[in-house]
Amino acid sequence: MAIIKCPECGRQISDKAPTCPSCGVEIAGKITKCPNCGEVYFSNLEMCPNCHELNPSLTRMTPQAGMNQQVPANQAPSMAQQQETENADKQNAIRQEEMRRQEMLRQQTRPQAPVRTATPPTPPVPPVRPQQTHSQNGGNGEGTQEKKKSNRGVIIISLIFAFLVCGIFYYFYDSANKNKELEAYEYAMQSSDPMVLQSYLDTYKDADEAHRDSIMAHLELLKQTDQDWTNAVVSGSKEALQAYLDKYPNSPHKQEVLNKIDSIDWNVAKNADNVEAYQAYLAAHADGSHIEEAENAMKKAKSRDLQPEEKDMISSLFRHFFQSINTRDADGLQASCEDILSSLLGKNSATKADVVTFMNKLYKDDVTNLNWFLTNDYQIKKREVGDEDYEYQVQFSAREEVQLTDGTKKTNHFKINATVSPDGKVSAFNMSKINAAE
Repeated sequence: MAIIKCPECGRQISDKAPTCPSCGVEIAGKITKCPNCGEVYFSNLEMCPNCHELNPSLTRMTPQAGMNQQVPANQAPSMAQQQETENADKQNAIRQEEMRRQEMLRQQTRPQAPVRTATPPTPPVPPVRPQQTHSQNGGNGEGTQEKKKSNRGVIIISLIFAFLVCGIFYYFYDSANKNKELEAYEYAMQSSDPMVLQSYLDTYKDADEAHRDSIMAHLELLKQTDQDWTNAVVSGSKEALQAYLDKYPNSPHKQEVLNKIDSIDWNVAKNADNVEAYQAYLAAHADGSHIEEAENAMKKAKSRDLQPEEKDMISSLFRHFFQSINTRDADGLQASCEDILSSLLGKNSATKADVVTFMNKLYKDDVTNLNWFLTNDYQIKKREVGDEDYEYQVQFSAREEVQLTDGTKKTNHFKINATVSPDGKVSAFNMSKINAAE
């Protein structure tokens, strides 16, 4: 076994290999070696492509007639042998012609190896493959160096390409990570859950410093908010809850704070159980949880409790009633009374005319002047007589000062029991004289 160059691609292979492992051309039994220059070529070629020596495997070993060779007389062929030889020569010529045609076709389909001549022409330099360059250099050493250079260039280009690919992949990988970090940052900044912010800090330890600082500041704020919320809840006072809400108006606990304050204010109103307390609750909590309860309780308190404005109304009514008597103003006196009084100085179903008669009786013939003074010691009981209609039972004392014609002055004290209608007029009036000592 010998190592040869593949006649097709120039790679070093064994002459016993069935085919070239590089280009796949058949080798074993299909090649021959030129006896002149040592070139290995395909055995079906007529001549060596390097030195043009005839292929010995195609040349007949027996000298043929017609080639100026002398044949001994005792070895002269017969006519039949001569005819057979001529036929063989013709077939050989046809076969060589066919081989020549095939070789010409092969030469047209691939670059030809340079032909050594005494005065070789200068052919154009076509682009050649690495194995042709090796043949033209005429030596294995130069071809090997060219091949090494070529391989080194391929390796360098491959490395550059690999670096470029790695750079591109790293760019997209880094961009994806940055986008992911930015999304996580924005989500954490909008979150009010400390666990979300801590998860960001644990996951993106190499994130932008400004992002991490913002997250940590936000986390500290949430922790402080939670601490303040705990303190406000533990305190349980309205002031602490309101202070928390003022400090954190957008706190996630805002509604809970409002509910707690609502409950505290309702308990205050319910414990006071008066109209003023219920009105204060309704004014502070227009959409509170106890509105209906407060309205019902306030209605009940109104039917039970005398309101300041009601006391003022009663005081003003009786002041006007007695001022009308002092000035003997019959119209003013009648305007202070209902059309029918249930009781007037013991008389039932008295009219306004009866009230005027009562006034005139006070001015006797010996009376030159009359004045009534109220002590404002009202005792008032309130009673509901209709839907938010109230009647008032009133007790108070009054002093009468009478100036007589003889110049003397007389003072009388009376206890008055009266009734005021829902319309704010006197509907009953009775009085009894009492001693000054009383």
